Amino acid sequence: MKYLLGIDQGTTQTTAVIVDERGEMLEKNSSQLPARFPQAGWVEQEPEDIVRTVREACAPLLEKYDITAVGFDNQGETFVVWDAETGEAVTPAIVWQDTRGQAICDTLASSLDLSWLRQTTGLLLDSYFSAPKLKWVFENHPEIRKKAHEGKLKFGTTETWVIWKLSGGRLHVTDPSTASRTLLFDMNKFEWDEKLLQLFDVPKSMLPEVKPSAGYIGNVDFAGTGKPLSLHALLVDQQAALFGQACFKAGEMKCSFGTGSFLLMNIGDKPKLSHNGLLTTVGWHFNGHTAYALDGGIFVTGAAVQWLRDNLKFIPDSASSHDAAQRSKDLGVVVVPALQGLAAPHWRTDVQGAMFGLNRSTTSDDIVRATLDGIACRVYEVVTAMTQDAGTPPPHLKVDGGPAGNAYLMQMIADLLDLEVRVSASVEATAIGIANLAGVSALGTSFDALAENWKAEKVYIPNMKKEEREKILERWKKAVEAVKKFHE
Repeated sequence: MKYLLGIDQGTTQTTAVIVDERGEMLEKNSSQLPARFPQAGWVEQEPEDIVRTVREACAPLLEKYDITAVGFDNQGETFVVWDAETGEAVTPAIVWQDTRGQAICDTLASSLDLSWLRQTTGLLLDSYFSAPKLKWVFENHPEIRKKAHEGKLKFGTTETWVIWKLSGGRLHVTDPSTASRTLLFDMNKFEWDEKLLQLFDVPKSMLPEVKPSAGYIGNVDFAGTGKPLSLHALLVDQQAALFGQACFKAGEMKCSFGTGSFLLMNIGDKPKLSHNGLLTTVGWHFNGHTAYALDGGIFVTGAAVQWLRDNLKFIPDSASSHDAAQRSKDLGVVVVPALQGLAAPHWRTDVQGAMFGLNRSTTSDDIVRATLDGIACRVYEVVTAMTQDAGTPPPHLKVDGGPAGNAYLMQMIADLLDLEVRVSASVEATAIGIANLAGVSALGTSFDALAENWKAEKVYIPNMKKEEREKILERWKKAVEAVKKFHE
């Protein structure tokens, strides 16, 4: 039996999985990754912590299994800048949730052809992506800008940083899916764009080499044990989940639940721009296999349940939100869980969360239920936007991640979408996806075999009456409009 290692370097933890040649997960191990919030809107991680969590997640597994190939996925937009000579980080890891680059975006917006930007990158001008935050670093730390333009610094997203460190500085690499999240990359030509580099003041010398998403990349000592392993696949975490959910055909869609929820729809081998507030991104690109995807991010979903648990103390643990929602009697409460702005399809980073319909009889259970409903309504908005862009509804929605185990939430999503929701048999679809992509490269595993192996643990069938669905969605739309108005 041949074994594959999949490394999912996520925002809150790094998870490593062992997958066999059939694509079945045998074992997993995780290491928690802390974050810090130095001031409002800033989200950072310690770069060395990221490397440490990769080692800690991998080491126990590598003692037990002889690995044929490794796949590594990453947070997407989180990045580090480091000294090319010493390997010391000169910035913290600035996390995708961080909004310090928004002022840069506001300044550039008036002089930039935003239509050209979208045609080139598939993205919007937003602090979500790496380049505005990197430009912020340069403007606020001129000594870093100077060293970067002298060719003395390197830039990389979390996989680039870890691979550079654990290959002893030999490999400075990324893949097209990750590069397409920077606002520096031409998604049509699969290369760094000179005009964008000028716009954001980024010297090309600091950028990694863009390798295919699958194929032999090099040897990396992921456990720090002196035994390098063959790296064969790189993707952004959400694209890895799309692959792991076997969404190989145009029109197939997945939603990964975690801190936020991220919905991707495979749109085939040609890029297509959204008319409904979504992003276009590279799904994967290697050896004649190209998939683009429509992308809709909801930045706060699982984090909203954590807020109910940790800040409001309404529930003892996240799983209890299901029972609380079932106990709720007052269906008039509406919560807009915009605890970190409203991302797709609204793109209003200024908007904050709100509650409506409170009265003397409102209970904590009602607020928990309304928060879960708010999450479901956010998913509804993004799936509806994708359906409008694609022209046809998806056949079903595949879901994964911790909150996918919340039966109340999944049923509400199925009911609002009037669509079958299929929960992946493995919550680790992301890590399994990147391991399986490494298997495509190293073992010749076929897409068809992976599609046949995908299993649903549970399927939710919509059973809500049309009138009730419309009533819930109408209240939601009113609440969102009110919140937007409040922040004008």
